[in-house]
Amino acid sequence: MRMLISFAALFLSVILLQLSSGGVGPLDALAGLDAGFSVSEVGFLGSAHFFGFFIGCWWVPRLMGSVGHSRAFATCTAMGAIGLAAHVIMAEPWFWALCRVASGICIAGCYTVIEAWLQAKVTNETRARATSSYRLADIGASLVAQLMIGFLADLETYIAYNFLTILCCASLLPLALTRVPQPPTPQTTRLRPGLAWACSPMGVAAVIVSAISGASFRMVGPLYGQEVGLSANQIGTFLAAYVAGGAIAQYPIGWLADKYERRWVMIWLSVAAIVACTLTVATATFGTMSVMLAAAFFGLTTFPVYSVAAAHAHDFATEDQRVELSAALMFFYALGAIAAPYTTSALIGSFGPAALFYFISAGHVALVVFGLSRMRVRSAPDARTRYIYAPRTSFGIGRLLGRSRESNGDQTTDQKE
Repeated sequence: MRMLISFAALFLSVILLQLSSGGVGPLDALAGLDAGFSVSEVGFLGSAHFFGFFIGCWWVPRLMGSVGHSRAFATCTAMGAIGLAAHVIMAEPWFWALCRVASGICIAGCYTVIEAWLQAKVTNETRARATSSYRLADIGASLVAQLMIGFLADLETYIAYNFLTILCCASLLPLALTRVPQPPTPQTTRLRPGLAWACSPMGVAAVIVSAISGASFRMVGPLYGQEVGLSANQIGTFLAAYVAGGAIAQYPIGWLADKYERRWVMIWLSVAAIVACTLTVATATFGTMSVMLAAAFFGLTTFPVYSVAAAHAHDFATEDQRVELSAALMFFYALGAIAAPYTTSALIGSFGPAALFYFISAGHVALVVFGLSRMRVRSAPDARTRYIYAPRTSFGIGRLLGRSRESNGDQTTDQKE
C-alpha cells in the first residue's frame, strides 16, 4: 500500500493521459467523416499520430537531459493540449494531421518521463508490484477511454475536444503538485535498430505485424464500425472489447510463452488471428453481440504478439543489450504503426470495410511463413527470459522492465539468430 501511495501521482497522470489520448483517435475518425474527410484522409490522421509518437520517443529523452523531468513533462503536455484544442480552429485534414503529430509527441514524451521517473524510484523489491500497477492503470484507463466514445460523439465537436484537452491538462497536476523530488536524468538510450535484427529477425517481423494489427484496428476500427452500421456507443464498445480481449490474453499467453517454444506461440497466435479476422468479417451482419465477441477474440489473438516477440528477442540478448534492444523493437513497431492506418484506410476506401481485416490477415500469413522458415535456421535457446507484458509506450520502457526479465534458467544466451 505504501508503494502505491508513493507512486500515486505518476499513476494518476498515466490514467488522465490515457483517457485523453485514448479518446482522440476514434473521435477524429467520427468527427472527420462528419466534416467531409475521405476514408484515406481519416487514416492519415492515425499515421500522423504515430509519426509524432516516433519523434517524441527520440526527442524527449534529450529534452529531459536539458531541462529535467518536470519541465519536459510540462512541455509535452502543452503540445498535446494545443494539438487537441486546435482541432476546432480548422476542419482540414492536413491541419488535423499536424494536430495529431503534436498529440503523438505528447503521448510518447509523457510516457518517457513517467517511465524514467518510475525506473529511478523503484527498487528490486518493489519493481514487480510497481510495474504491474503501472500496466494495470494504463490498460484500465485505455479500456475506459474507448467506452467514452459514445459520450464524446453526442457532444458538440468543440466541446468534445475541449473535454479531452481538459483531461490532458489535468494530467500535469499530479506531477506538478507532488512533493517527491524529481530523479536524476537517466542516460539517453541509444537507438540501434540493427541490434533487434541481429538478435532476432523473427522478433522484428512479429513486432511489425503487431503494429499493423494494433494501429490499424485502433485508428481505423471506427471507420469499419461505422461502415457495418454500428452507432457511436457501439463503436466505443467495439474498441473496448478489443482492449479487454488483449488484457485477458496476457496471463494465459504468458504461461504458454514461458512453457513452449515462443516461435510456435507466435505462429499459432497468427493462425488464430487469421481465424479472428475471418470471423469478424463473417459475423458483421449477424448482430451487435457477434461483432463485439469477434473484436474481443481479435484482441485476444493479436494484442499479445508484441510481448511474445519481445520476450523471444530478449532470449538472444545479453544483459547489457536489453535496454537498447527494447528501444530497437519500439522503433520497428513505430514504423509499422506509421504506415498501417493510412494503408488500411485507403484499402477500405477502395474495396470496402472487410479490406481492413484482409490486410491484417495477410500480415499474419506472412508472419507464419517467415516463422516456419526461421525455425529451420536454428533451434530455440536453452535459457530464456521471463515473459512480461511489454507496453508500447516509449523507447525507455526496457530500462523500467529490465530487472523483470530474469532468465528462467538464471542465465541468458548470447547466441544470435
